[in-house]
Amino acid sequence: MASAAIMMRTVARTSLGRALRSQVASTSVGSFRFASTHFTPAHEYVKVEDGVGTCGITDFAQAALGDIVFVDLPEVGDEFEKGDSFGSVESVKAASDVYAPVSGEIVEVNETLTDEPGLVNTAAEGDAWFIKIKVTDESELDDLMTSDMYKEHCEKESH
Repeated sequence: MASAAIMMRTVARTSLGRALRSQVASTSVGSFRFASTHFTPAHEYVKVEDGVGTCGITDFAQAALGDIVFVDLPEVGDEFEKGDSFGSVESVKAASDVYAPVSGEIVEVNETLTDEPGLVNTAAEGDAWFIKIKVTDESELDDLMTSDMYKEHCEKESH
């Protein structure tokens, strides 16, 4: 009887472990976790922590643009509505506006991109973030894509 109970606990732990790993896998790519990252159809992302969103362009966008040579960003204190153009990015192939995925006030700008715009090509969703914005309405995140939805969106665009 005791061995049956031990076996049941072992099976339960194993099943729980698999379920948790499965859940983590659906919200992770490699070691980058997308738990609170949301995406726009125009390939911007926002990762919100404590009411502040870190925004930039996705890896898919930088790959489509090619070698980034210039990034134009707003000033701290500027305010934008969701969908407003807050800056632009230029590559050797094209130029593109960058749109605010959420409404809010700019609280920080990644000044590194002024001198090193090519960083976007190597760390688009990491150190090459564009702005940090104080989000005024977190319900706007509901209109954006999750990582799984965005992955599917990119796969459709690639074909």
